Amino acid sequence: MRNVGPRWNHNTHYYDLVLDRASPSARTALDVGTGDGLLAIRLAEKIPHVTGLDSNAEIINRAQSNCVSNVTWITGDALTYELPETHYDLVAAVATVHHFPDLMAGLQRLADLTSPGGALVVIGCARSSTLRDYAFDALGVVQHQVLSRTRGFWQHNAPVQMQSAHTYAEVEGIAAAMLPGMKWRRLPLWRYAVTWNKTK
Repeated sequence: MRNVGPRWNHNTHYYDLVLDRASPSARTALDVGTGDGLLAIRLAEKIPHVTGLDSNAEIINRAQSNCVSNVTWITGDALTYELPETHYDLVAAVATVHHFPDLMAGLQRLADLTSPGGALVVIGCARSSTLRDYAFDALGVVQHQVLSRTRGFWQHNAPVQMQSAHTYAEVEGIAAAMLPGMKWRRLPLWRYAVTWNKTK
């Protein structure tokens, strides 16, 4: 997967999973928990109208300094900020949903914001609890060592929450219940991917 310029970390590594879900006809995208705004900026290369949302005003101010004309930067809570429902052709949340106080409510909120025919992509963090999880963790250690040496490891400015309330299995079960037909992938580098298309 491509790197975002010189800035590589466990989140930017998976940005292409989000970008690949952007339909050629997509007109609007929402990056939830945008942080430094790198994903929003990349989405803006493909999608005419992009919104980057984060609850941290200082981080949003930094993101705004990128001066990308077709990105709207918003300081607000994804669960409560007034956003147009069924509006966004692509909704992305990278390393964000484990910050939600209620994962079920958070996923429902993201689904509500997704337009009919649109896509929701969640790249998330969770806790390991099975032998398969620990095997992915071991692979992640090797991958991290190799890639951080060859690309350098960039520490983003957004706050980091190390502890996840749910295991991977619990997240998968909640996502399956909230997003019928979703696709689940366990990823190295301590991540998972949920992709879901909203039916028209």
